Amino acid sequence: MRALLTRYGLVSTAVAGLTVGLAAWAVGAPGFAHWAWAAGTVPVVIALAISIVQALLAGRMGVDAVAFVSMTAALVFGEPLAGVVVAIMYTGGNVLEDIAVARAERDLRALVDRAPRLAHRLSGDTVADVPIEDVAMGDVLVVRAGEVVPVDGTVASAGAMLDEAALTGEALPVTRRTGEEVRSGTVNVGETFEMRARATAGESTYAGIVRMVTAAQTAKAPFIRIADRYALLLLPATLVLAGLAWALSGDPIRALAVLVASTPCPLILAAPVAFIAGVSQAARHGILVKGGGALETLAASRTVMFDKTGTLTVGGARLVAIETAPGESADEILRLAASLEQASHHVVASAIVGAAAARNLALTMPTEVRENLGSGLDGRVGGHSVCVGSQSMGFGAARLPDWAARALRRASWRSALAVFVVVDGRPAGALLLADELRKETPRAIQMLRSAGISRIMMVTGDRADAAETIGAALDLDAVLADRSPSDKVDAVATEQRLAPTLMVGDGINDAPALAAAGVGIAMGARGASASSQAADVVILVDRLDRVSQAVAVARRARGIAVQSIVVGMALSAVAMLAAAFGYLTPVAGALTQEAVDVAVILNALRALGPGRGAAGRRFQAMSSTAARDLREDHAQLERSLDGLRAIADALDDASPEDAVRLVAAAHRLVTEEVVEHERDDETEVYPRLTRYLADNHGLSAMSRAHREIQHLARLLGRLADGLKAEDVDRYLVRDAQRVIESIEALVRIHNAQEEDIYEHAVAA
Repeated sequence: MRALLTRYGLVSTAVAGLTVGLAAWAVGAPGFAHWAWAAGTVPVVIALAISIVQALLAGRMGVDAVAFVSMTAALVFGEPLAGVVVAIMYTGGNVLEDIAVARAERDLRALVDRAPRLAHRLSGDTVADVPIEDVAMGDVLVVRAGEVVPVDGTVASAGAMLDEAALTGEALPVTRRTGEEVRSGTVNVGETFEMRARATAGESTYAGIVRMVTAAQTAKAPFIRIADRYALLLLPATLVLAGLAWALSGDPIRALAVLVASTPCPLILAAPVAFIAGVSQAARHGILVKGGGALETLAASRTVMFDKTGTLTVGGARLVAIETAPGESADEILRLAASLEQASHHVVASAIVGAAAARNLALTMPTEVRENLGSGLDGRVGGHSVCVGSQSMGFGAARLPDWAARALRRASWRSALAVFVVVDGRPAGALLLADELRKETPRAIQMLRSAGISRIMMVTGDRADAAETIGAALDLDAVLADRSPSDKVDAVATEQRLAPTLMVGDGINDAPALAAAGVGIAMGARGASASSQAADVVILVDRLDRVSQAVAVARRARGIAVQSIVVGMALSAVAMLAAAFGYLTPVAGALTQEAVDVAVILNALRALGPGRGAAGRRFQAMSSTAARDLREDHAQLERSLDGLRAIADALDDASPEDAVRLVAAAHRLVTEEVVEHERDDETEVYPRLTRYLADNHGLSAMSRAHREIQHLARLLGRLADGLKAEDVDRYLVRDAQRVIESIEALVRIHNAQEEDIYEHAVAA
């Protein structure tokens, strides 16, 4: 702040000196005018001399040296007007640069405030609150519901239900049994439990995260102006040309004119203005970039590392499937489970209730509710006794029926949690909950590759099987699983040594890695404030594709900055040659340089715009409201697809009569819902989309999918037409299942591709 005030003071002094001098000149007092101009220049020269000495001591030479030489020469040769004009240009450029590279201060208040200050220490039958610093190894502590575990230790009571997202990023709570390890920073989302401390507060996991963020921030290199990279060439070239002009003409004023014309304001101004414009453009997309330095480093990134949970995925439990016992209704099972789960604050309960609300199911308030730690919930819903919980609660040691085994197998394939629902003592179904990929994630990865990112990785604290499934789906270059926060820092440091690296994350566990990367991007819309504090860039909207937009904006801003520098210095070179041959006086050279500055600024301000496509013409952007309406149509269609999946499963054990009914139901769903939806897309939606897309080839490919869906619908119609129970055999059932499952799978992936197109149209 003090440095910024000093620079504002210098530019104000220079402007005041120029103004007073011009007024004195106008009233016929040239002597006073010269004194005023010199008075406006000298403070800038002194401040610049100090800055140059400090830079030299730090082993760095900047373009400021050229400005220093030109202002000093102007005063020595009696041309204070030229000197004060240069002083205004220089100090004004510095103020712009300060604005461009000002970075948000990274304090750790949010991280530290979350850490517990007190621990509940158990002594006999008495619980005493003690400062966390007084906890010793071996102490027995009580952790109440909703509290943060204060130190590392082991569970001393029957069990504990913990939210470990702050450390591992894992969205679903985990159960820890007696003797199992618990780490500081995790949250007790179950009942009160006891633990035995195995480390002091200062040696625990959470304190280590704070230390790593601090150390990584301290190690960050400062931002160095693009301008300084040209200094070593510019300064000697300017001095040589000025010396030749003086030697060949015998006129020292020509040398001064060369120095003034060479004042590197295009270098000083171009980068800050372009980066300020880039930061502004990014903000329009909900991307907060903490200064021009972060934007420049972002533009140079070649490797991107993603956290998984909450970054590539939605970051929480989501209902992904409902498996039912024969003859049961999926909606009724979800309604009963959600009605009972209204009495629980568990994260899984919230997901189940939310899924029921999304389907507009009418819930009933439960009664006689009891919660059993680690096993589930039971109570009465309407006239039914309902239990929701683990496999052991639903089946005990009994052999699983085929539908339940299938549910567990599918849960394993999808890295999902299976929650069984028992109605009136009879297992009726299972709810599969998992952390799913964000819908925009595949498109975001593709956009990063298109933007020139050569290596994309995932580094996560989650287990290897879940991580590798996501990595394979996204075709990532590498997957690093089971990584602690310190392991993530090591991985980022390794990649950073190979190429400029960008890290994207959202949790407290990601904060050290974000701070250690060349550029850290935090998904700040719902991520931990500590990660936002540690990051250089914060995505304020919950959209992963904003990462690729940030890279694109940064690269465009940097390209414009370099272009402005090259063009500005080329014009300055022309002015220097004109001054060397006597065509420009020092004041005229300063004014010419000012015109060059204006041209440079106007060019740099182009970074405020979104740029143009490869074809050079802009297309109208589709409104986000229209895209949302199209996505809602898909959400409604998902209900029909879920119904098709349930029908295909039910055909496994269906009697001939039931098979006839199920195939007819599938045909009705496909004809009335799926085919009608695809026809509407072809005749109404796609013609509207052509206004927003530069290339309609993608829509042609999507139309090909419509034809394939209609073809499969006709095959299903042939199976259903006139089907009787006596016609049903295992081969017909198998054919029906194949067609139904093909339609369901094709429509799901087709919908996902369409939504990618909608998002592209919105961002056009």
